[in-house]
Amino acid sequence: MGNNVKFRAFLFLHTAVFLWGFTAILGKLISYGSFVLVWHRMCLTALVYFLFPKFWHYLKQMKRKDIFIFLGIGCIVCVHWLTFYGSIKLGNSASVTLACLGSASFFTALLEPVLMKKKIKIAEVFLGLLVMLGILVVYFAIPKTDSKNIHTSLAIITGVISAFLAALFTALNKKYIERTHVLAISALEMAGGALLMSVIILFAFGEKALFIPEWNIQTGNYDLLWIMLLVVVCTNFTFYLGAHSLQFLSAFTSNLSVNLEPVYGMVLGAIIFHENKDLNAYFYLGSGLILLSVFIQTFMEYYRRKNADNANQEFIIRE
Repeated sequence: MGNNVKFRAFLFLHTAVFLWGFTAILGKLISYGSFVLVWHRMCLTALVYFLFPKFWHYLKQMKRKDIFIFLGIGCIVCVHWLTFYGSIKLGNSASVTLACLGSASFFTALLEPVLMKKKIKIAEVFLGLLVMLGILVVYFAIPKTDSKNIHTSLAIITGVISAFLAALFTALNKKYIERTHVLAISALEMAGGALLMSVIILFAFGEKALFIPEWNIQTGNYDLLWIMLLVVVCTNFTFYLGAHSLQFLSAFTSNLSVNLEPVYGMVLGAIIFHENKDLNAYFYLGSGLILLSVFIQTFMEYYRRKNADNANQEFIIRE
């Protein structure tokens, strides 16, 4: 029973990670800026969650303190997405941002023990550093350009900040995951981010941000299609899968598995945007280091769980 539940959690997580690989692609395809993009994404995602009657059922059972906690975590998710898409726009490359996102595992190895009041695991820090090395190697595979509209260094800094925020909200979710159902968590976090973005949009953009994304086949503008795919498939569906799997997996394991997102995204970027045309062996070496860290962690987690089962140490979870 336990092994089946954990296998399903891994399956859910890796399905979500594969779909997350499309988010950078969609972010590059959408023509307007990152602030309005994140605002649309969070508002529409929250709206979809609100359509589920069960959300209101779980909300009524929650303490007010917990509601504000998840709304606050949603603000962190919001800033994570702002820096994520901001990095894509700055570097005009999904590959740069996705490579930086791999550093989330390093930050998680440090953040999770602090938040969960556990000892720092040297092996997890080592694997996180291995990912950081992979990111550094991948950097040398990024095409260099003299364009004034492309700021690769700033894109990398912004991408690493985004990775830190991703590690932070994942660790916080892990800490508070047992307080309510994942549907309520997902909805409240999207609502929290939507409220924050609404305030920012109101003062920074005003009426200029109040528009419906275009879908015009004649002009080749498919912004409405891209944002709906981003919301329903790559956010509503995957956010639920990710939060569900977090009930059965550690935050570090989850974030390390999410390091496959840069690999998926880079492959998709190569197929769709041909971003690989100037890449060299460094790209494949760096990606290999990231993949190696994931496989090592999976191997370690399997034997740690196997030893725990042999010792009859049941890991109690809530369905």
